[in-house]
Amino acid sequence: MSTTLRFGPELRRLRVEAGLTLTEFSVALNYDKGHLSKVERGERSASPELARRCDAFLGADGELQRLVTRPETDLGSGTAESAAGPSRWLVGRRAVLSAGTGALIDLGLKLGSQALSSTDDPLLPSFRMQFDQLRKLGQSTAPKVLLPMLEAQTRMIAGLAADARSVSRAPALLLASRFAEFTGWMAQEAGDSDAALGWTGEAAELARAGGDPYLGSYALVRRALVTMYGGDAAGTVALARRAQSSELPPRIRGLAAQREAQGHALVGNEVDCLRSLDRARELLASDDARNGAEPVIGTSHVSDPAAMSTGWCLHDLGRPKAAAEVLDREYRRLPPHALRTRARYGFRRSLAHAASGEAEHACAIAGDLLGVMPAVPSATVNSDVRRLARELSRFRSSRAVRDLQPALARVLAPAHG
Repeated sequence: MSTTLRFGPELRRLRVEAGLTLTEFSVALNYDKGHLSKVERGERSASPELARRCDAFLGADGELQRLVTRPETDLGSGTAESAAGPSRWLVGRRAVLSAGTGALIDLGLKLGSQALSSTDDPLLPSFRMQFDQLRKLGQSTAPKVLLPMLEAQTRMIAGLAADARSVSRAPALLLASRFAEFTGWMAQEAGDSDAALGWTGEAAELARAGGDPYLGSYALVRRALVTMYGGDAAGTVALARRAQSSELPPRIRGLAAQREAQGHALVGNEVDCLRSLDRARELLASDDARNGAEPVIGTSHVSDPAAMSTGWCLHDLGRPKAAAEVLDREYRRLPPHALRTRARYGFRRSLAHAASGEAEHACAIAGDLLGVMPAVPSATVNSDVRRLARELSRFRSSRAVRDLQPALARVLAPAHG
């Protein structure tokens, strides 16, 4: 018997064992009784969202969710890197010797052994300021607009490093690695996972060449984000665990533990998810993590990443009311200018309220966010917008839902020309 056909009978068995009538169960889940009846009889398939909620309410330890979740390829073995292969975005060890020279000449900047030989030279601090500005610009600008600039800057700084004296080469390579890592994130936001993985791998290589052995481990956390949005729970957990060895800085380990928690949440593994969140909270709250080197690794706009991730995970664990409470609280702490971050967690917040049966409130939250999406389009945020559209489709009789549908459709419509 297929897992889809097994879901209905297993759901009914667990519901009956819990002493719940179908009416009581439908009220508890905010789902239509007739729909649940058809699911139990095998006449309708269960969505991952419904399976997640049933799993949490009945304490099934992820078993119901596994019956409707398609197993994904484990990317923890590194196959994603080899699949990406050499491509246009890589600067690489050989390319470092030639990349950026032409662009620098065009800009009238002087290359040569003196370019980075003095700590008083303004060139590298200027690029460092540009990094902060571009990172901030990424909160209010389409990623496809920023990507050519970020790619050029990465190659340019790598070229500077190649022509610098050995004493000055390391800081240039380290800054180039941060540009490459941010380029990877913008590529993911633009919907190009191959480019995201390629630039993330390049960031690790540049960092190693610059004497930083740690950014390679953070690259695993970034790769785990790609697998998480791909729905690959096993790959997400495997990659995140590889970035938690004791010799790594607390912030990287904390961000890795946070990503591991999100992987566990995808399959309803509540015990391991909450344990990973506790570990993330402890590591990210440590003095070493809060007072680390600049620029900050990971998000710079979420004041308490572990708390925000807790709200994220609670939704995936099928506890939308608890998720909404946490996300409401943490969302208020986001800076007003961080439009991309506000969209990301705002739609997750709207999704949690919709899953709790608060359709009108969910629509009000989403309505405020849809207006900014053309300015900050995001392939990753769109995954939650799609989930929100499916969740709201259960409330077709709601006028607020009907009024919101055209705006949701416009955001999700493929771009033309």
